[in-house]
Amino acid sequence: MCSDLAISIKNIEKQYQIYKKPRDRLLQMFSWGKRQHFVDFWALRDISLDISRGETVGILGRNGSGKSTLLQIICGTLNPTGGTVSTQGRIAALLELGSGFNPEFTGRENVYLNAAILGLNKTQIDERFEEIASFADIGDFIDQPVKTYSSGMMVRLAFSVIAHVDADIMVIDEALAVGDAVFTQKCMRFIRAFQKRGTLLFVSHDTSTILNLCSRALWIDSGRMILSGNPRDVSEAYLKHTLQSVYGDDTTLESVDQDGAQLSTESGRIASSAELDTPSPTFSYGGQMEVMNNLAGARGFRSGLAELVGVEIENLSAPEAAVFCGGERVRVTLRAIAHEPLPKPILGFAFFDRLGQVLFGENTLPFTALNPRTVGRGCSFFAEFIFRLPMLPNGDYVVFASVANGELHDNTQHHLLHDALVVKVSSSKVRWGLVGIPFEQVSLESAA
Repeated sequence: MCSDLAISIKNIEKQYQIYKKPRDRLLQMFSWGKRQHFVDFWALRDISLDISRGETVGILGRNGSGKSTLLQIICGTLNPTGGTVSTQGRIAALLELGSGFNPEFTGRENVYLNAAILGLNKTQIDERFEEIASFADIGDFIDQPVKTYSSGMMVRLAFSVIAHVDADIMVIDEALAVGDAVFTQKCMRFIRAFQKRGTLLFVSHDTSTILNLCSRALWIDSGRMILSGNPRDVSEAYLKHTLQSVYGDDTTLESVDQDGAQLSTESGRIASSAELDTPSPTFSYGGQMEVMNNLAGARGFRSGLAELVGVEIENLSAPEAAVFCGGERVRVTLRAIAHEPLPKPILGFAFFDRLGQVLFGENTLPFTALNPRTVGRGCSFFAEFIFRLPMLPNGDYVVFASVANGELHDNTQHHLLHDALVVKVSSSKVRWGLVGIPFEQVSLESAA
């Protein structure tokens, strides 16, 4: 195994024998291989993967796709049916909630048990126990049986242990989803610090988290690796596949690729993808933004039943201004055409930063809840959103746009574009947080 690799997986497979009735197990024992009383189920088939030291890899997939099985094989808690796994360094894993905990033991006893399993001796655990307890922050429950813990308390204690064992490889399987917001932020701060020195394998159904944390992503479905590569490409393909599975045969989604084509619409000329590679100018003061329409080159998918034909943003505070500085009153307009009747049309947008985090957005549902609208076949329609634009830190942003039909929790996306607009922010003075706000006053006075 190469010294630069933390994990090397070669042709891993995992098979389970599924018995319809308990007695079939007994029959199988005495069949001497002449008859088969079970059905083969392959949880993993031919998975090969190399993960370099210091790399952060995210794994996407629906429940039952084989993600957790793969992680258990990597951690050594499950043996593969075929293939090999090699790892270098100490592995700390947060797998199924409560795994590795004895429910009859107290939190304190489970800390010593789990830390010992992960390779620490009693002296090392004694030295770190107070830090572990402080990180978990569960108070007197540390001396109560784990069976009395809530799911949130259990994940607090489990994460605290793996955070203090000096692991080289950390494996996290969706467990942070049950944590409260404050503790999750604490975990994320630790994870970001760990990324600077260790290897992270992260499973989540949240594509924004994968985009935010990971340098590479994998998509596993039905035990097979479907796609591996850039987190954005993998996340977008996974989202399309998931929505198609939900819609079934009622709606067929086709990928929208970046082909560099030009398109003229009623909202004006749209730049080609080649033009979008042109470096943005440097501005003399903070928070100025250049907005480029990328509708022709945007990636996404469509059903063919409705189509976005225009996405634009206007400066209402200073219509003649060539750039945005943040704080202006703006109007975002989405234009679409219906190729089939839409009884409950929805138009919406959202701003994403370069890590795929949603900064803000809105759709037309608050309006149509009070003012129902329908759109007939061949009809054009549009939506307007007027708001005050926040100031954004220096960097590149994209505006997601979509046209759908339905309600908040039951809708079908008919045309979804991940990067309909590209927003380049130059020389920003925003220093803290994901967005900036205009402060009216900042002062410092002596109380004496």
